[in-house]
Amino acid sequence: MNQLLSLSLTALLAMNQFNPCAQAEDWPRWRGADNDDKCEETNLNWNWGEDGPELVYNAEGFGRGYASVSIVDGILYTTGNVDGGEGDGQAVVAADAATGKIKWTTFLTEGDPEHSYPGSRCTPTFDNGKLYVVASSGKILCLDAKTGSIAWQKDFKSEWNGKMMSGWGYSESPLVDGDHVLCTPGGDEAMIVCLNKKDGSEVWRSAVPEFTEPDLESREGKDGAGYSSIVVSNGAGVKQYVQLIGRGVVGIRASDGKFLWGYNQVANEVANIPTPVVQGDYVFASSSYGGGGSVLLHLKNDRDNVVAEPVYWLEKRTFNNHHGGLILKDGYIYGGHNQNQGFPTCVKFDTGEIVWGGDGLRGEGKGSAAVLYVDGKIIFRYQDGVVAIIEATPEDYKVVDTFMPVYQEDKSWAHPVIVDGKLYLREQDRLMCYQLKK
Repeated sequence: MNQLLSLSLTALLAMNQFNPCAQAEDWPRWRGADNDDKCEETNLNWNWGEDGPELVYNAEGFGRGYASVSIVDGILYTTGNVDGGEGDGQAVVAADAATGKIKWTTFLTEGDPEHSYPGSRCTPTFDNGKLYVVASSGKILCLDAKTGSIAWQKDFKSEWNGKMMSGWGYSESPLVDGDHVLCTPGGDEAMIVCLNKKDGSEVWRSAVPEFTEPDLESREGKDGAGYSSIVVSNGAGVKQYVQLIGRGVVGIRASDGKFLWGYNQVANEVANIPTPVVQGDYVFASSSYGGGGSVLLHLKNDRDNVVAEPVYWLEKRTFNNHHGGLILKDGYIYGGHNQNQGFPTCVKFDTGEIVWGGDGLRGEGKGSAAVLYVDGKIIFRYQDGVVAIIEATPEDYKVVDTFMPVYQEDKSWAHPVIVDGKLYLREQDRLMCYQLKK
């Protein structure tokens, strides 16, 4: 009996240690707690009138940018390029999620437009009362989530000779894994670095050598970091960090930063953006622009190494994701196809079959579409602001409803988030909150 109780307590502690930073209903980081853009809430209201769901608020003061939001214990965090007031530059902004009222603003860069770039992109990562953020200028910072005070910071260029594959500024949302925080400076000897999350001290740095496929005529992509974010894989029985960098998708051993494998063909020479999707021993990666396409890789153990063997390759014209992201649900990939178009598409994960969508389906809005799964639905938020609700089923393309938010400007690239029955849509300096709970 005591042994059974001990085992039960051990299992419970393991569950608590798996995600000590947030409650189940929170959204503590980019793409959610499990980094898969899937919200577990159910019984939401999808029966709206002509005006769409009920608007809770339309708040200002979040700065310009395309960053999504993280929400923990009723506090919302994002990044934006803030003008006027006490400062001018890129900042982390904290607000009351229920009202949109700003609680604090902390500047990451001040007074230098060159180091702010046209719009922030990083979604803050919350962990045990701290926020971890990558500024567009190229540095990682740790902030106190209650006060916004900066605990430590490291500069990518001075510390690791960091560089981007192109000039739009860093867009990564850091990965917190246990006692460590991971980020991608993009340096020749430090493509990815692992830091102590408490003080920012370096644990290891990972150099990525040249890699390409034997049948490729030329090396694809460019050196430096891409615009993606790191995910964890235990493929082939080896814990590793998977990232889409300037030269393609790579796997880095978590214990020491050793380069394990790379796949070059998926890279393009402009911007490699979508976060890879991992499932067991498999990795799905995609990119767009002049090159790109999509690949499913099978990770296999080879003595002291891991090899990545392509299961299939989808040419760019068949399926490529610009930057709206991909969702794996019940064996199918859902996402927008084609650069600046976001054609809704369903792909069979294990075979690459286009089940529905592709070039023959234009969708409900225009431009690239950011996606989120919730309550058996896929939310497509298009670049022109239109929000479409699609049934998450491979049977057919089924539209549940659409609506146009009360405010739209520029490009609506920020990914939608749902917490506690509320839909949050970041739109440059504005934040809109809609009620979806019945």
